[in-house]
Amino acid sequence: MTMTRQDTDAIRALQGLEDSSSSVRLQAALAVGTAPDPRFVDKLIERCAIEPEFFVRDMLTWALVRHPVSLTLPRLVREVRSGRAQARSQALHTLSKTGDRQAWPAITRALLSDADNEVARSAWRAAVALVPEGQESPLATALATQLGRGERETQLSLSQALVALGEVIVPVLHAATTADDPGVRAHALATQRLLRDPNAGFELAIEEAKRIVALARAPQDGQ
Repeated sequence: MTMTRQDTDAIRALQGLEDSSSSVRLQAALAVGTAPDPRFVDKLIERCAIEPEFFVRDMLTWALVRHPVSLTLPRLVREVRSGRAQARSQALHTLSKTGDRQAWPAITRALLSDADNEVARSAWRAAVALVPEGQESPLATALATQLGRGERETQLSLSQALVALGEVIVPVLHAATTADDPGVRAHALATQRLLRDPNAGFELAIEEAKRIVALARAPQDGQ
């Protein structure tokens, strides 16, 4: 059987995804996305799980989104159950970019509270992007269980996800401001401020919230 020019290009692109040079891998991912082909999908998803460079992973996601959702979605849903954290994180990120709400059932409570911060952050963003109408309030309740988690970057991601849900988060944030954990209370207060003023800096909001929590505790500490 004679190999066509397209077959040759496909083989070259697939080989390029494994090249030791990140720039070659980037160009290969660009080529794959520019000329989508069902033969590329499995390799793209496989590469997402192990690609060390962020900008290449982002191009891999772009290339996947260029393929029909009917091909990518089942494979991505399977990947969010992977034992490899990067595979879960990148699959969730790609699902959020597809915008197809058929993926919503794959965004489980376990993923929203995944022990790996990058996976959890990707799950929060994907959940907000894919949540069906009417499910915003239960999602807000689930996300609020993660308040106080991690360092600034992780906390900012959670606050941004919550704020993106809009006014449905008001009751859960109000409840969280009375939590036993001062870190949870501070994070809830900072998120309340971001909801009121999306342009407020998170660093300033969290520091102000910490002062409020500390002042509220001061009379008790002095007894």
